[in-house]
Amino acid sequence: MVTAQPETTREGETARDRLPRALRPFRFGQYRLLAVALTLSLFGAGVWLIAVVFQIRGTGGGPVEVSFVATANAIGLLVAVLVGGAVADRVPQKLILLTVEIVKGVLVAGVAALALTGGLEVWHLAVVGFVLGVADGFFMPAYSAMLPSILPEQQLLAANGFEGMLRPAILQAGGPAVAAGLIALWSPAAAFAIIALTQLGAIALLAVLRPTAVRRDVPTGRHPAIELLVDVRDGFRYLMRTPWLFATLVFSCALVLLIMGPFEVLLPFAVTEQTGGDAGSYALVLVAFGVGGAIAAIAVASWRLPRRYLSVMTLAWGFGCLPLLLVAATTWLWVMIVAAFVVGMVFSGASVIWGTLLQRRVPPEMLGRVSSLDFFVSLALMPVSTAVAGPLGAAIGYGPVFVIAAVVPPVLAVVAVLAARMPRDELAHPLD
Repeated sequence: MVTAQPETTREGETARDRLPRALRPFRFGQYRLLAVALTLSLFGAGVWLIAVVFQIRGTGGGPVEVSFVATANAIGLLVAVLVGGAVADRVPQKLILLTVEIVKGVLVAGVAALALTGGLEVWHLAVVGFVLGVADGFFMPAYSAMLPSILPEQQLLAANGFEGMLRPAILQAGGPAVAAGLIALWSPAAAFAIIALTQLGAIALLAVLRPTAVRRDVPTGRHPAIELLVDVRDGFRYLMRTPWLFATLVFSCALVLLIMGPFEVLLPFAVTEQTGGDAGSYALVLVAFGVGGAIAAIAVASWRLPRRYLSVMTLAWGFGCLPLLLVAATTWLWVMIVAAFVVGMVFSGASVIWGTLLQRRVPPEMLGRVSSLDFFVSLALMPVSTAVAGPLGAAIGYGPVFVIAAVVPPVLAVVAVLAARMPRDELAHPLD
């Protein structure tokens, strides 16, 4: 394990402690390398989202082809994420992250070359999208498992807050904005080329990152495939015998089912039909959601972890859905913007607590697998939610669907807190 030592000032106070709490992880050189590499990787992912759409449109394709590529990416992620968590607990995480970024860089460079020569087809994008999904299935558990190896546990909340800020700011805003500019000035090929360059930067940073030791005794003697399956099984066993973890993931699964479909499928129609807005109006609502999330991530990273961390997190996710009642009832765009801002803020803040909670309470030798289970559960019912939301909205109206999405999660959150006895558990296991 890498042991990071703070620098001490002449007054006896560490320089790290003089920094704002949200910035203290950046006192550690290894974290700076990892954080910048993550930023470059997320930036490239944001550019990819826009570049794929306009590349397909430029070749005469439409929503069906875009959906085909997006579905291939989602399938790749779901296929790989459980195995990716098991691998993260057996293989040095630096090796996983570096391999993933090299594979992504090579693939996107190939896409850029094909786009420049006019030979890029939709099936190429689907294949690459699938492999990128597989790569993300390995990257995310490895990143989550590596953080506690390079940072003291007191800095994990701030590090997760920084990641929580990056996703709306870089993945959902910065990357797409740069991609749109490059496509407007040149072509989607230029956007693909920028992704390849950012991947090169991420690879260079990860290459100089010091490796961290695997924090478990890896068993040998059986076929590696059998060992991986056993590791996945052990991850599920740990989940089933840990009440706070099991209750939170079951609640999260239900939450995704209830809110993701309405938010992604019905919200654009609610904006345009209830407020008379257009695509720009919908974009403003999404921006408000992202800005709220970024602000909350930094704010939570700047505070101490709540003493009642399990209850605060779960109830925030549940009661954070209540502003969707405004979406169900209003005909004013600004009200929808405020509602989206609040939902994004509460959800992001709770997610920062969740990431820190996993890294501090899950045993180090299980962290990769538990992180992968978290990602898997979060994604498993998303296709179901999006598939059901459209027909349900057509049958009973957008308003009633948003009412359900607003009022059911708070009830489920209270049930989860009480069923898992979270108040007693969090007091028995204080984290701050």
